[in-house]
Amino acid sequence: MTTPQDELLPATRRALLHRIAVAQTEGRAPSLAAAVVRDGQALWHGARSSVDGHGPDEHVQYRIGSITKTFTAVLVLRLRDEGLLDLGDPLEKHLPGTGAGEVTVAQLLAHTGGLAAESPAPWWERTPGSLRPDLGDVLGGQPFRHPVGRRHHYSNPGYTVLGSLVEKLRGAPWEDVLRQEVLEPLGLKRTSGRPTAPHAGGWAVHPWADVMLTEPAEDLGRMAPAGQLWSTTADLARFAAFLTHGDDTVLSARTVREMRAPAAPAEAADLADGVAYGLGLQIQHRDGRLLVGHSGSLPGFLANLTISAEDDVAVVVLANCTSGPLLGAVAAGLVRIVAEAEPRIPEPWRPLPDVDESVLDLTGPWYWGTQGFALRLTRDSDISLEPLSGPGRRSHFRANDDGTWTGLEGYYAGEVLRAVQRPDGTVSHLDLGSFVFTRQPYDEEAPVPGGVDPEGWRGIR
Repeated sequence: MTTPQDELLPATRRALLHRIAVAQTEGRAPSLAAAVVRDGQALWHGARSSVDGHGPDEHVQYRIGSITKTFTAVLVLRLRDEGLLDLGDPLEKHLPGTGAGEVTVAQLLAHTGGLAAESPAPWWERTPGSLRPDLGDVLGGQPFRHPVGRRHHYSNPGYTVLGSLVEKLRGAPWEDVLRQEVLEPLGLKRTSGRPTAPHAGGWAVHPWADVMLTEPAEDLGRMAPAGQLWSTTADLARFAAFLTHGDDTVLSARTVREMRAPAAPAEAADLADGVAYGLGLQIQHRDGRLLVGHSGSLPGFLANLTISAEDDVAVVVLANCTSGPLLGAVAAGLVRIVAEAEPRIPEPWRPLPDVDESVLDLTGPWYWGTQGFALRLTRDSDISLEPLSGPGRRSHFRANDDGTWTGLEGYYAGEVLRAVQRPDGTVSHLDLGSFVFTRQPYDEEAPVPGGVDPEGWRGIR
């Protein structure tokens, strides 16, 4: 007897409920709601305690804080994919006069622009956005805290600037663009800039007594692209599925993979935890898994979205308290429960529907000097290059229109691989960023830099 793939086993469901129940009780959260996604579908929703006297379900809104940044990053990458900007463009090219124009779009996305973590006082999360009507009020007179590009330094003003960039290039308010280009295409009907009933109220829980205090819910104004949104576990489950698999109406699978790849080094304090940052997504190695997503917090609310792409499991956890349960740990625990109790069933192998014979001829062993590598044609018609055995440099490569390929990861990220032909049209060697890969170790018929000893291979005499 088998369990349908769109259901979880009863034991798994109970383990998930137990995990969030412990988190809500020990974390002293007024309410906590969660969802689990697999194969692009929400398979489980759970919640503890109450909102307005009723148990919260998957349609109750919570404020999601900095998960908003991931939505903003999606809008920016749409602009890039449409050719309206390049990630290497300095801000000044598109949004002049900010005082931070030397920072590139990519650096803003990855928090490596050196900008301050917060806007000038008063604290923007607990004061009206009307106090900061212009970018100058957000960035202040001295926007930089570090040299541009030197280190990862999380910056809320940086994502405010990205929101303004979206507005400039689209000619419409950030929230309107978000609704038209992301929320509506993905069916996120309960995600909005302002709460709509039913929604949770935000609370501060006293650290030494079981009593609560209402937190203000400010409209963040210009800072909205950094943390304004309200959403539900149902909507964020759909968003997590999109960040795992892509959706060509919004961003391709290739682009969301790019978002999930490290784009900034870990801060020194995070090195032990293996934390890094991609393009609008946080990255962490935890419990032997690579987890990507984003956390969020505003007064009265905590939020977390976590994805294990390898396990095809995503988790959303929301709570309405300023501090308390460690939602990152809760989300990682929920991922682990599903991944270990019900390991992913791989897709059945199927042959490619079509193949380019010239690319097929390139597959097989190649040698960089004496080290053997295997070039493989992958299912998405891209290629991969990896050592025949043991560790070493490896990468997938994306096909370009001119017959070359561009590396997507590791040492070869951004480097161009091309097959160099002889006058008769046969392939002499592969050139990868000036490295020559030959069919035989130091092939005499290929132009190996430095040449090949004419005496050939020999033993000790």
